[in-house]
Amino acid sequence: MKIHLYPPQNEWSDILSRPVKEKANLDLVVNEVFKAVKDQGDEAVAFYSAKFDQSSPKQIQVTDSEIEAAIAAVSDPLKKAIEIAFDNIYKFHQNQIFNEQKIETSPGVTCWRTETAIDKVGLYIPGGTAPLFSTVLMLGIPAKIAGCKEIVICTPPDQSGQIHPAILYTAHKVGISTIYKVGGIQAIAGLTFGTDTIPSVYKIFGPGNQYVTAAKEKSTTLGIAIDMPAGPSEVLVYADKSASPAYIAADLLSQAEHGIDSQSVLVCTSKEILEQTAKEVDKQLLTLGRKEIASKALENSTLILVKNVQDAMEMINEYAPEHFIVMSQQEEYVIQHTRNAGSVFLGNYTPESAGDYASGTNHTLPTNGFAKAYSGVSLESFNKKITFQRISKKGLQDLGPAIEIMAENELLDAHKNAVSLRIK
Repeated sequence: MKIHLYPPQNEWSDILSRPVKEKANLDLVVNEVFKAVKDQGDEAVAFYSAKFDQSSPKQIQVTDSEIEAAIAAVSDPLKKAIEIAFDNIYKFHQNQIFNEQKIETSPGVTCWRTETAIDKVGLYIPGGTAPLFSTVLMLGIPAKIAGCKEIVICTPPDQSGQIHPAILYTAHKVGISTIYKVGGIQAIAGLTFGTDTIPSVYKIFGPGNQYVTAAKEKSTTLGIAIDMPAGPSEVLVYADKSASPAYIAADLLSQAEHGIDSQSVLVCTSKEILEQTAKEVDKQLLTLGRKEIASKALENSTLILVKNVQDAMEMINEYAPEHFIVMSQQEEYVIQHTRNAGSVFLGNYTPESAGDYASGTNHTLPTNGFAKAYSGVSLESFNKKITFQRISKKGLQDLGPAIEIMAENELLDAHKNAVSLRIK
């Protein structure tokens, strides 16, 4: 990990730059796959699955027997853990159910909004270097609570053409049985255009690598909505002298093991804590099963020493982290001054892993600085709002003259007429 001591503000942008592939190269590959899937459907999906994932399943739709086998294969302790996570995530998202209210904006003028589920949604579940069955909970539970009519999952199979049993078990637990063994760009293209096997959807959800993110962005140009740009995972820890270097290192490594393009950042006001954290990272890294991946990710990562919490928060809001962990005696100041972050974890005993799995909040979050303008996935992500209004005869008589004057001054005579005729 790189170390920066009291960097001037004009260097922050370079120091905190994310690891990204050349956009032109990404777009070139995405455009090629999208065109092929549009023209050739399932044939192109199979070709690119073999090319990118070295996987050629005999059929890409998961069968009932495969789901039954997965249910039997998952251990009871894991089933129990998934049950706990399910309950917490369900509680948190059920509490987000929309409360409809009718408002009388003027006498005789009533306006309100209703909420209705998006009919068809596609959930992308990463499964390349790690089978993220937790993402099935994070996306499937709110989709079910919202009442989406058609929910489909795409997830990459292993080289033998199989889906990890925990992903299939979790999908069964959530109540989703339409699952396809396809990942990467070809999965997003399939959900965009539809093939003989994979249905097209109205909105695509789920995290992924830079190719998946670029594919989701491409789908938006073709009339498909997406949850957000959610690329490689990242964490930023803010710590002062009260923090535990061992805890900080563990949190930094928990993101680094996601993938080689992940990023971990420490912003710290204590040089001693920073130096001890660097040693802890090296120590804990040796114990990880995915230490090679984490080591690569740490090349993109940095430890930054700043003078005070004010400088720290200015830097952090500019970075806009996906995951923001706070280990500080000045926690209230940090809470009040956090403007740009996907999800915040407060205190020495709130690891980011809790939000990834089982505390209840959603782990599908904006990355790459998009937390400046995007929220993480919530129940609202699976719904859309429709506005209604009703105006009485007396209401239009009172409000109509204002509408007529405004329409007249915008030179829109027909707009004015639509009111004038009714008033007369």
